[in-house]
Amino acid sequence: MYADRYGGPARARFNPGGLAAAIGINAAVIAALMVAAPIVTGRPTADPPLVTIFRPIDPPPPPEPKPADPRVSAEPRPAPPLDAPKPIVETPIDSPLTGTVDPLPPLPYNAQPGTGTATEAVPEPKPLPPPLIVGPAVDSRYAGDFQPDYPPSERRLGNEGKVTVRVLVGADGRVKQVERVSASSDAFFRVTEQRALSRWRFRAGTRDGVAEAAWRVMTVTFRMED
Repeated sequence: MYADRYGGPARARFNPGGLAAAIGINAAVIAALMVAAPIVTGRPTADPPLVTIFRPIDPPPPPEPKPADPRVSAEPRPAPPLDAPKPIVETPIDSPLTGTVDPLPPLPYNAQPGTGTATEAVPEPKPLPPPLIVGPAVDSRYAGDFQPDYPPSERRLGNEGKVTVRVLVGADGRVKQVERVSASSDAFFRVTEQRALSRWRFRAGTRDGVAEAAWRVMTVTFRMED
């Protein structure tokens, strides 16, 4: 042996016995594993076939009928039958005409068979008579109240005059409205209008005996007396 040049420990040498021992140990381990592993021989057995057996089951009992609802009305009434169809008149085979024959319409009033069509003469309505209208008339009980007072201004001057008015007489005989037609002066018209509205009385005009308002023309004369 030679001493290490650098003064360190001696290097290990190769040992063939140790290598053989390591190989033997590994071989023993592999053999143990092979012995311990299960041995599978042949093909695995299949499960037995599945057999289905049909067993009929009785149907369930029918459901019990529900009690009738008293609020529900009885069965609806059947619709009235339609009008019967028109009768069909069969024609012979050798006849050139086919189809249905409608019944003949009824003859008009006063028509005679074989004489054509006649029309009924409708009398024309008689015209109504015109209404009976009666105009207002002076009530004789108040005749003395129709003359108005003489206007003082016209009396002092000695003037005479005349007034024509159109008055509306109501159904009660009183004057409702006065319209001036002509007057000699305003003073004569004013006293006439005032007297007509306050004192004049009439028998009311009528239409077929019923009182109604109507117009009447009145003339008043103013004359100086000696």
